[in-house]
Amino acid sequence: MKRVIFSYTAPQLLPYIDWNYFFHAWGIAPRATESKEAQEVKRDAIALLESMGDATVAYAVFALCDAKGCDDDIIIEGDATLPLLRQQHSHEGEHNLCLSDFVSPHGDKIGLFATTVSNRLCHTHINDTYHNLLLQTIASRVAEAAATLMHMEVRTNTALWGYAPTERLTPEELNLEKFQGIRPAVGYPSLPDQSVIFIIDELLKMNEIGIELTPNGAMNPHASVCGIMIAHPAARYFAVGKISDEQLRDYARRRGTTPESLYRFLDKNVGK
Repeated sequence: MKRVIFSYTAPQLLPYIDWNYFFHAWGIAPRATESKEAQEVKRDAIALLESMGDATVAYAVFALCDAKGCDDDIIIEGDATLPLLRQQHSHEGEHNLCLSDFVSPHGDKIGLFATTVSNRLCHTHINDTYHNLLLQTIASRVAEAAATLMHMEVRTNTALWGYAPTERLTPEELNLEKFQGIRPAVGYPSLPDQSVIFIIDELLKMNEIGIELTPNGAMNPHASVCGIMIAHPAARYFAVGKISDEQLRDYARRRGTTPESLYRFLDKNVGK
């Protein structure tokens, strides 16, 4: 397993910030993003980041692992297994997808990653509601921008992984995800079980970049991202959606636990 830690400054990350999600966090409708008020908030966020100069504002950790797909699991080098859930209600004429479908059973590679913000973006100001909200919303965008930049470096640098060495995309194209492969984050529709973060953490050792996990699998700082990287050209995002009790029992068996212990992580997916 190859494991690398990155650190990023505000000047490095500013071009990769997706301001659409920043505006959404402020409750600004897409049609109003060019308004005076929206642009003022954006300018304040940029000024906040620029005030930090060349100090580190985000960290990332990446691990490149030998892996293979095996039914609904991804077997990671050694004895680590990443159990996954398969979509049960696909559109007519489409397969029920699982992330393991995009990892070759004959031997492949996957990436594990996490990004987070530095302490400089975690300190709130007492009695300054606007500044605190500005910190909170820009911090989450910085963590995502770090994931975007780190993913680009991983795809294009053969010393890291380099499965797309000739890729030349603008920041705008990167935020539109026009690159090869996917990086589903833990807790999102393709990878809905938040508890798999504990499996990933065993390999990534996220505490080395300042991420601590709560018993529920939440990350602290909250402005953090964790997930996996898959390189297959046909890989795409999908929603697992509702799963049956039968699938939950099978998934619990593969996780080495009980269905009851997984309900709190999959309450939105388990239902009639």
